[in-house]
Amino acid sequence: MQFGIFTVGDVTTDPTNGRTPTEAERIKAMVAIAVKAEEVGLDVFAGGEHHNPPFVPSSPTTLLGYVAARTERLILSTSTTLITTNDPVKIAEDFAMLQHLADGRVDVMMGRGNTGPVYPWFGQDIRQGIPLAIENYALLHQLWREESVDWEGRFRTPLNGFTSTPRPLDGTPPFVWHGSIRSPEIAEQAAYYGDGFFANNIFWPKEHFQRLIELYRRRYAHYGHGTAEQAIVGLGGQIFMRRDSQAAVREFRPYFDNAPVYGHGPSLEEFTDQTPLTVGSPQQVIEKTLTFRESFGDYQRQLFLVDHAGLPLKTVLEQLDLLGEILPTLREEFARQRPAAVPDGPTHAARVAAG
Repeated sequence: MQFGIFTVGDVTTDPTNGRTPTEAERIKAMVAIAVKAEEVGLDVFAGGEHHNPPFVPSSPTTLLGYVAARTERLILSTSTTLITTNDPVKIAEDFAMLQHLADGRVDVMMGRGNTGPVYPWFGQDIRQGIPLAIENYALLHQLWREESVDWEGRFRTPLNGFTSTPRPLDGTPPFVWHGSIRSPEIAEQAAYYGDGFFANNIFWPKEHFQRLIELYRRRYAHYGHGTAEQAIVGLGGQIFMRRDSQAAVREFRPYFDNAPVYGHGPSLEEFTDQTPLTVGSPQQVIEKTLTFRESFGDYQRQLFLVDHAGLPLKTVLEQLDLLGEILPTLREEFARQRPAAVPDGPTHAARVAAG
C-alpha cells in the first residue's frame, strides 16, 4: 500500500488574514511540501496540470524534475496529465526524460481535466473529450513500446517510422493511472490496457465511485489481466488534523467556507459526512481512512490533498508531520487485512523485475 499527497497548485487568498501568495511563493511551497513528504515517510508526491488561474502547475514535468533532484525515494507522479489537449508525442518524450532523471521514480495519471476552456486554448473541441482521450492514449501506449511507429488517426498528423526519444528507462514505460471522477469510458480504458484506475473521490458520495471502481475491476478481469481483486486502484482524499478535533474544525472552517471549489455550498459538517474529507484528530483520520477499504475493496495507493484553499505553508508542513505520525498505523492496518493475492503498489523496480 502506497501513501502520498497530491496538490492542485491553487493560488488562493488566506481567508484568515487576506494575504495571497505570489506565484513564485506557491511554486516553491509545492517543492517544500514534496521534500517534507519524503522526510515524513510518504511514498508518493503528485502534482496536477492546469493552464488557468488560480492554478500555477502548467508544466508538471518541470516541477517534478526539480523535485526529483531534491529527493531520493519519493515516487513522482502527476495527479492529472491532460491526455486530451497535450500531444501524445510530447508526453512520451517528457515523461521518459523524467524517468531517466529520477531513476525510474515516475508515474503518470491521465485525465481529461475539469476546465472546459482549456480545449480551444490547445486547438481541441471539448465535445470530442472522450474520443481524444482514447485515441491519444492509444498512440502514447504505442510510442513507449515500439521504436518505429506508424500512426494515423483523427486528431493529429500521421507518423511514419517515428521514434520518440529518449526511450523509456530499462525498456519499461512509466506506470499509468487513468483518473476519473465521472466517466465509465475512462474506467473501461484503464481496464482494457491493464493500467491503474484512480478515483479521486474528494467531492462526491462514495456510491458514485463504487460504481466506477466496480466497473473497472470487472472489466480488468474480463480482459484477462487478473482477478477483479487484483486490479490496481488508487483513491483520493482530503484531511485536516489537529491534536484536538474541535480545534481542527475551528481552524479549518474559514478555509473550507471560502474554498474556490466547494466554498459557499454544503456545510463543513455535511461535506465531511458525505465525502472522504476528514477534519479532526489523527485518530479520526485513521478510522475514516480505514473505512475506504470497506467501500472499495483492497487498493494500492492513497493520496491526500493537504495544501489547498489558502492554507499557509507552515500549516501544511504541520499536517505532514501529523500524517507521518499516523502512517505506521495506517500501513499496519491495511497490511493486516490484505489478502496475499492482492498486488502491491506499482514501482519501477518491481515492474522491471517482472519483465
